Amino acid sequence: MADSMSQYLKQDMECEGLLECIHGLKNLDKEIFAVLTEQTEPLTVDEIAEEVDRERSTAYRSVQRLINSGFVQKEQVNYDQGGYYHVFRPTDPDEIADDMQRMLNDWYAKMGQLIGEFRTKYDEPQDRTVTAEN
Repeated sequence: MADSMSQYLKQDMECEGLLECIHGLKNLDKEIFAVLTEQTEPLTVDEIAEEVDRERSTAYRSVQRLINSGFVQKEQVNYDQGGYYHVFRPTDPDEIADDMQRMLNDWYAKMGQLIGEFRTKYDEPQDRTVTAEN
């Protein structure tokens, strides 16, 4: 990832870069998200781990990050004889895009406020500079 905003803007960007930029997701997270979006049915953690060739615990931590970021939904499936297990599916892309748009709008408003504070703090009127020299 780039060290500064100007460097980041100069890089070639792809939509998957938003996952890293906005939510700080890791490569494995992006890989698992891609696996889930390619499937027609939700997957268990064991199935996900097999798809990405990782240990179950590693896949589970990544899935948890995706859930916390709102990219994946967790569903409980009940057995007829009792008990249950969980499956995971990707969140609707429109919901994710709307959330990222809201986050971008909030960020833009915050940056505008900080730029305004910068102007106020460092904008020295010419009269003060001339008076200080006399």
